[in-house]
Amino acid sequence: MFVADNAKPIPLDDESHKVKMAVKLRTEYGSVLHMPTLKENMREKGGPATGDPYGHKQYSGNQGQELEYMITGTHPYPSGPGVALTADTKIQRMPSESAAQSLAVALPASQTRLDANRTAAGVGEIYRHAGISERSQPPGMSVAMMEAGGNKNSALVAKKAPTMPKPQWHPPWKLYRVISGHLGWVRCIAVEPGNQWFVTGSADRTIKIWDLASGKLKLSLTGHISTVRGVIVSARSPYLFSCGEDKQVKCWDLEYNKVIRHYHGHLSAVYGLDLHPTIDVLVTCSRDSTARIWDVRTKASVHTLSGHTNAVATVKCQAAEPQIITGSHDTTIRLWDLVAGKTRVTLTNHKKSVRAVILHPRHYTFASGSPDNIKQWKFPDGNFIQNLSGHNAIINTLAVNSDGVLVSGADNGTMHLWDWRTGYNFQRVHAAVQPGSLDSESGIFACVFDQSESRLLTAEADKTIKVYKEDDTATEETHPVSWKPEIIKRKRF
Repeated sequence: MFVADNAKPIPLDDESHKVKMAVKLRTEYGSVLHMPTLKENMREKGGPATGDPYGHKQYSGNQGQELEYMITGTHPYPSGPGVALTADTKIQRMPSESAAQSLAVALPASQTRLDANRTAAGVGEIYRHAGISERSQPPGMSVAMMEAGGNKNSALVAKKAPTMPKPQWHPPWKLYRVISGHLGWVRCIAVEPGNQWFVTGSADRTIKIWDLASGKLKLSLTGHISTVRGVIVSARSPYLFSCGEDKQVKCWDLEYNKVIRHYHGHLSAVYGLDLHPTIDVLVTCSRDSTARIWDVRTKASVHTLSGHTNAVATVKCQAAEPQIITGSHDTTIRLWDLVAGKTRVTLTNHKKSVRAVILHPRHYTFASGSPDNIKQWKFPDGNFIQNLSGHNAIINTLAVNSDGVLVSGADNGTMHLWDWRTGYNFQRVHAAVQPGSLDSESGIFACVFDQSESRLLTAEADKTIKVYKEDDTATEETHPVSWKPEIIKRKRF
């Protein structure tokens, strides 16, 4: 407890190590410890001893009255792929007492029993173990071969426990601007591709467009009859898409500021939407446990993605396979085949609702947020990478930039910033709520980086939009990484 650096391994105590090895030697090799002594006594009576190439003493077999002790299968170099079985590799003669002790130290009990029964590797076993480290090597140990005076000795060195690599340094983020104007919770936010303005949707049933540089209100759009839960701006056309708890999905023409298309089909509140980056397809997710794929121009429902057993909270699209990813309150994440409209992979590792999914802009990976953990996954099969633990709250939103800064925003108003590669939590933010708001109204419902990735915008329960930027004055000297190389505990579930 009181050691200054608890991540360092405890130094080995020579005395206790000797006692341990003596006990181990007596327990495991007590029945054969007399044999080398007996052999030494016989050697004194006659017959010169010869040394084998491994530093063990061997005795000539031409003494008629001598007892020959053979140990099969315990040769330092057992057969492996490409190693032929010969008289040398099959049989090793009885070693001297010192060699027996070194053998006892090198091999744990279970390994000794295994090796005692092994005389040769079968073809199946050779194929099974091809390309991996030597089979007689105990787990957690590495064999370092050292050449000294023509003799080869195997020095067994314990591997260090895996530790977290040092995270990349990121400057801290600080609150830069608070924008007010909505009369209800701000539920969603999106930045337009030209980085001139951004759009928010609120529980006051309005969509507002704001100037990104000044934070001034440019336009308010009314049309939804309930909370607006999702907004996104198309990069391929001058359209804005929105969805809400009124089951409606709307397409707004920003040249006329009017709704030009409705997408009808969802049976309950629509919680999120996303546009495909390369084809004119819109994907929405709903409380009716489905996600729907729409043709933007014809308003036709291309596919209904059914399979989730509870509300689908988030949906994301990408150009590569799998093209659609959904996260649901049924605790699962599904990766969908856009062409077939069917599930490719279902990820069941989360124990609680998955409300947020974010794709890394450069790597072929994504992250999912849930109250139990933030988990990172690898495309295309959803292989688990690592857990990001510590944000113990209901995570509503995730955002990531090209620098590898992952942001998680939670229902209690806390925001954690992580290093994507190592999962190191380098900053925690809890901004004060607006004067006049209740302390309980401090939730973060959505967050997004602008196109330059120099600003972070959050949509919050105190009816404001908060803008954060990196602290330009911070350096690694003034804000060092308070990082300790902790032992990694990566769990599958």
